Amino acid sequence: MDSGCIMSENWKEKWAAAWPVLLVLPILAFVFSFGVGRFSISPSELLHTLFYHFADPSQIVDSNMETTLFNIRLPRILAVLLVGGGLSIAGAAYQGMFKNPMVSPDILGASAGAGFGACLAMLMELPTVYVQMFSFCGGILAVFIAATATRRFSMDPILGLVLGGMMVSTLFQSGTSTIKILADADNKLPQITFWLMGSFNVMNKAKLFSILIPIGAGFLILFLVRWQLNVLSFGEDEASSLGIKTKRIRSMVIIASTLITASCVSVCGMVGWVGLVIPHAGRAFVEVR
Repeated sequence: MDSGCIMSENWKEKWAAAWPVLLVLPILAFVFSFGVGRFSISPSELLHTLFYHFADPSQIVDSNMETTLFNIRLPRILAVLLVGGGLSIAGAAYQGMFKNPMVSPDILGASAGAGFGACLAMLMELPTVYVQMFSFCGGILAVFIAATATRRFSMDPILGLVLGGMMVSTLFQSGTSTIKILADADNKLPQITFWLMGSFNVMNKAKLFSILIPIGAGFLILFLVRWQLNVLSFGEDEASSLGIKTKRIRSMVIIASTLITASCVSVCGMVGWVGLVIPHAGRAFVEVR
């Protein structure tokens, strides 16, 4: 038996032992999160409310508890799962495209642009829905500038994207700092600082549903080009020799990852390390081809 077959069998054994844990832990964390918060809920009350909410809602005694669980905590829990998964997928896609294990979803300035957009909306005292809209558009704009700024220069496309992303990130971070200087120190500055720290406290069903479509669309695009992306990770020349249209695949990966990243940041603010670390953790349980 050659070494490739032995390695494949080892991965199968490792995955067979790991998948029950990977399946059970999120479920336990999901249920446990319902009982954690300022409004304390005992395990028995939690199970009672969860069971009768679906089986027979008329048997629920405490309507406040039901409201807390399903209108406040459930959207937050689902948003955490969605944002964490989305940033992880975007990070894995960028790491493959850039052939760099230290790349994260904000490499092209999506997070910096989204942060600037949100801060600008808060400085203008716009409603919350416009804060999310400005944040999303800011992330899209930042990546668009980074992707187009270096096209006229004769350089490696990957290097051009990285340099463009660094410049755009610095530009929008400077804009955010300027907004913090101009903001009212008593009212707007604390709001801006709190948003930039990242939080799911203001999450609700409307915000959750608003990011389902862009994150779902981004995930679908990455899923459809997953094999081409794997080939692209070997290098431009190798991918081109195998018939991969590298420019088109790269553009699709950037569009999909930007949709995901901008959507995530627009509803919860800055989220660090997830898009960088989780893809590496995932590779420990699957065979990377």
